[in-house]
Amino acid sequence: MDSAPAPEHLYRLLTTPDLTDPVLIVHFDGWVDAGRGGNTAIRHISNVSSATTIAEFDTEQLLDYRAHRPTLHIVNGISADIDWPRIELRAGQDSNHRDLLILNGAEPDHRWQTFVEAVIGLAKRFGTSHLVCLGAYPAAVPHTRSTHLTITSPTPELVRVNQSGATLDVPAGVAAAIEAAGSCAGIASSSMWAQVPQYIASAPYPPAALALIEGLKEAVGISVEGGALAEHSKTMRKQLDALIADEPDHARTIAQLERHHDEFNADPISGDGAVAISEELGAQFEKFLRAQTNPDNADNTDNADNAAESEPE
Repeated sequence: MDSAPAPEHLYRLLTTPDLTDPVLIVHFDGWVDAGRGGNTAIRHISNVSSATTIAEFDTEQLLDYRAHRPTLHIVNGISADIDWPRIELRAGQDSNHRDLLILNGAEPDHRWQTFVEAVIGLAKRFGTSHLVCLGAYPAAVPHTRSTHLTITSPTPELVRVNQSGATLDVPAGVAAAIEAAGSCAGIASSSMWAQVPQYIASAPYPPAALALIEGLKEAVGISVEGGALAEHSKTMRKQLDALIADEPDHARTIAQLERHHDEFNADPISGDGAVAISEELGAQFEKFLRAQTNPDNADNTDNADNAAESEPE
């Protein structure tokens, strides 16, 4: 087996901007991301902050191209171009001119520990003060309630009062390894997770991305306008409300889920009942959405997923 490369050999530094106290925001495609919340949020932040690429990682060493296949563009029968998967570090500024670093791309398949060393090395080189990883997961919550954020961190002071004090053993993504290494390196590091209703978790859910962006402002002072993302969140709510308006059975299950959600928030002892209801609701909604969704609704859902790309600010 080939010896592992030095961390600095995993990337090509394109430029070295002079940054002041930047916050590093991290999200990788291919890991847990219900409703595409983390992906949509980081794309939106990258666009509105006018972020430019400052480092490119060597995906030849990091990715399995059978798992992350490049995209072949065929125009009128002619193979025009191939887009290879990327992992990039970008630099931008929020609406208050706060410096940002944005790490995004395909989650590496190989050399995780060396990759993490490379990321933390770059973070320290640019004077990073805070590191926040973004994601979203399916939960027993109704779309009629505000999106709740769960914060995890190796540092207790950075963890909010979450809904549950559960102790869990779960598979980790490379972002978790970056969070842990950042904390060891003296960088305030945490992960921010948006809860997405289980019955819509497989479709783009803009409210999750918007909640993550708003959470960044509260957690680390990053200010990013919601723009089209806010409008698409309202559209999603209206679509879901319309889908249940004429279906008394679905309205009742939503109301039941709301009661369990509100009771759990008031007294977070156990969420077992809410989970069971959400799973039942999800099975009903999947069938209902397949039957009711028309091409116009499908187009709106696609637009919601692309909101971050379509409106640079």
